[in-house]
Amino acid sequence: MSTGTRPAPARIAGAVTRTVVAAVVAALALTACGGGTDSSSSGPDSPSPAGGGAGSAAFPVTVEHKYGSTTIEEEPEKVVTLGLSDQDAVLALGVRPVGAVDWFKEKPYGKWPWTRELWGSDTPEIVGERDEYNMEKIAALQPDLVIAQYSGMKKEQYDTLSKFTKVVAQPRDYPDYGAPWQEMTRQVGTSLGKDEQAEKLIEDIDARFGEVRDANPRFGSLTLAVADSFEAGKYSAFTATDPKAIFFKELGFQSKPEIDKLAKPGWNVAELSAEKLNVLDVDRLVWVTSGTDADDRIKAEPLYRKLKVSQDKRDLFVPYQDPDIGAAFSFNTVLSIPYAIEEITPLLTAVE
Repeated sequence: MSTGTRPAPARIAGAVTRTVVAAVVAALALTACGGGTDSSSSGPDSPSPAGGGAGSAAFPVTVEHKYGSTTIEEEPEKVVTLGLSDQDAVLALGVRPVGAVDWFKEKPYGKWPWTRELWGSDTPEIVGERDEYNMEKIAALQPDLVIAQYSGMKKEQYDTLSKFTKVVAQPRDYPDYGAPWQEMTRQVGTSLGKDEQAEKLIEDIDARFGEVRDANPRFGSLTLAVADSFEAGKYSAFTATDPKAIFFKELGFQSKPEIDKLAKPGWNVAELSAEKLNVLDVDRLVWVTSGTDADDRIKAEPLYRKLKVSQDKRDLFVPYQDPDIGAAFSFNTVLSIPYAIEEITPLLTAVE
């Protein structure tokens, strides 16, 4: 399992054929229009499959995105999320997506502590993995809206989906997987007619970050890098546009520009050999790992042991899961950030 956000191969983007498009449209023609659901207002503590009536007065709305703009005339009743973490913002705004993608076969519901109660017994249909979407499954759900924010959706995919539903693609002016969580939350809020609620969520999270910075002013003078390693001799460091790096920057830490220079164009992760581990010699180094075996392997690397950050024990080894600390700041959403702050801050302050 990788926590990286390398651009996913566009295996399906170029493979969507006219036959698939015809099948999708035909599937819609054979099914009845989706029935309405309870229009009573629903808040973040009680999301509903429908949008709820709270934001209906906001429509129509127009959302600008990578592939143009999309006008949504009425409040969506069925929402499908195709970004790897988009479901979090949608849930936080009181809507349970009827479909979602799978991030590295982890399934985006139920187990994450920050979403468990919001999903309840409802689970979405899995309609793809990363940036590969099952168009027939999406069409069968008869969504009123498809949201793809933290994604690498291709133009061909956007065009196919737009034949049968409204689509809000990833934010423009940012690389794929590079938009700030605030921008993606705002896009989701506008799409759902819940701008004010989205802004309140953002303000609350910004305040939480501010509290940590105020309580730990020393963070501002320290450099911090986030890295992982899922194979012996191969290491990755995350650039300033990766959600993990963004999370720690908002806690107050400084990034290391040299990492960004080592990344391939369009990537938010720099792949490192053991010989290049010196770029990770920072004031605080956070490893996101799959368990103690990976921790021990990294610590045993001779070239890593020469780094001062290792010798001074200023490195943290944080599990991706169990507990889900690494996953929380990897998602870096309005739902996962409070959990991540609560879990990681004591670990950071304990390092001398």
